[in-house]
Amino acid sequence: MQLMMTLTATASIIVTIDGPAGTGKSTVASSLARRLGLEFLDTGAMYRAIAWRALEKSIDPRDAAAVAALALRSTLRFDWKVDPPELFIDGCACGESIRTPEVTAAVAIIACNLEVRRAMVRQQRAIAAAHPRLVTEGRDQGSAVFPDATVRIYLDAAPEIRARRRAEQLRAKGVNIEAEIILQSILSRDASDRARSEGPLVRPEGADVVDTGDLDVERVVDALEAIVRIRAGAVYELPAHIESAVDDGEAP
Repeated sequence: MQLMMTLTATASIIVTIDGPAGTGKSTVASSLARRLGLEFLDTGAMYRAIAWRALEKSIDPRDAAAVAALALRSTLRFDWKVDPPELFIDGCACGESIRTPEVTAAVAIIACNLEVRRAMVRQQRAIAAAHPRLVTEGRDQGSAVFPDATVRIYLDAAPEIRARRRAEQLRAKGVNIEAEIILQSILSRDASDRARSEGPLVRPEGADVVDTGDLDVERVVDALEAIVRIRAGAVYELPAHIESAVDDGEAP
């Protein structure tokens, strides 16, 4: 079931979607943006682009100063005229190059780099200033980057479910990795994301929480669209399956 809400074309709105790895943030954020007629800011891809460029230049991801310098001098741009949006770093299209296992390993280190995070936050805010109708996803969007966003959402799911999903995604791409190995990687990334000093993974205060564990993509997007309708001022009665998905303590 698609609810299909299109916001007023002139209205400025930022919808933030945060959550740990494997909750489906990118997939549902992209779908939600398409439904609402908004642009999709994939902040995870921005960090991946820096990681990819660092590896391309033989920069050790653990060399904090060198990676920070790279992030500071890099320009990231999205082309929203294509679907899905295409990310460019210094004029070079990133494509699927930023989705390799090597980049995934490097980005877990780079995302903890304080100066890199500050550089990315500046670029994300600059993008939002130029394109103020966004659905943005990440780990610190509603808590640190856009704390005053119109709508703030936090996605969650059990680590085992997230690991299974990631394994299925990789198998679809011809990459076979045991779910248990992925689970340990997810648990490690969760701990790292929550422990960093700046922009840690937290549930933004007042955010609506959706557990994606038992829902397919369409139902998650239904839930998010219903939340946006309510938070944006529209009156809407939640379908039964959405009521059970939205955290009881935060649902309007």
